[in-house]
Amino acid sequence: MNLFLQQVINGLNIGSIYALIAIGYTMVYGIIKLINFAHGEIMMFGAYFAFIAATSFQMPVWAILLLVMTIMAVAGVAIEFVAYRPLRNAPRLSALITAIGVSLFLQNLALIIFKPEPKIMPKLFPEMNFNIGGIDISSTTLITIGVSLVFMVLLDLYIRKTKQGRAMRAVSEDKDAAILMGVNVNRTVSLTFALGSALGALGGILYSVAYIQIYPTMGVMPGLKAFIAAVLGGIGIVPGAMLGGFIIGMVETLTKAYLSTTWADAIVFAILIIVLLFKPTGILGKNTREKV
Repeated sequence: MNLFLQQVINGLNIGSIYALIAIGYTMVYGIIKLINFAHGEIMMFGAYFAFIAATSFQMPVWAILLLVMTIMAVAGVAIEFVAYRPLRNAPRLSALITAIGVSLFLQNLALIIFKPEPKIMPKLFPEMNFNIGGIDISSTTLITIGVSLVFMVLLDLYIRKTKQGRAMRAVSEDKDAAILMGVNVNRTVSLTFALGSALGALGGILYSVAYIQIYPTMGVMPGLKAFIAAVLGGIGIVPGAMLGGFIIGMVETLTKAYLSTTWADAIVFAILIIVLLFKPTGILGKNTREKV
């Protein structure tokens, strides 16, 4: 039982990171129906900038989080403006191919700037271990889960309670009607990319703290798993992305503990296939009729 509870804690740890990254996918899809496959690279650059801030400037952790999230929020807006906005009315396939192109461009840019050799992320959080009922829990795990939950709750409150959040929901429901009601769609889409990229950068920092190494392709697999989490929960639905992230984290951790580490990724991708076959709208998604 102690082993099982230990793996549950580990699953919540990695699941909270997947949830943060998945929110970026689901927010962008909810607004402009685009799968932003460059989101994993946003996470990767966030980890690199945190590494530079910690090693070169010895900044405190709160300043690192604030600075990196701000930088990547601006980067997300720039990517949307340069790569996606010109294709706003183009076929979805064009935007999808562009997203893959942006992802590859950012990976190669990181290779040129940071070189392929992995960097070792320094310990950003104080290292302490707690033993609760025979279960070892590190301070890093507690901080990761706590920080993730705080930012997810703040985002949910922002979307539900603020004027800008209502604008985001309006554009997601019906862009044309939102325009008629005076909503600035371009500004709303930019805000969505900014928020999603900031949370993706936070996920990248927490992921690099948990797994230590940083390298140019580190965002590929976590990005894909976060995408699966978004689809599982119901892509376009923020609470669904959170739920899907925790489920994927739990499945991955329990698979590694009780089956095999080599099967973990295969089972996660099998979940995507099963969801697409039997409930493509996801756990919290609802079937909607599309007018022709």
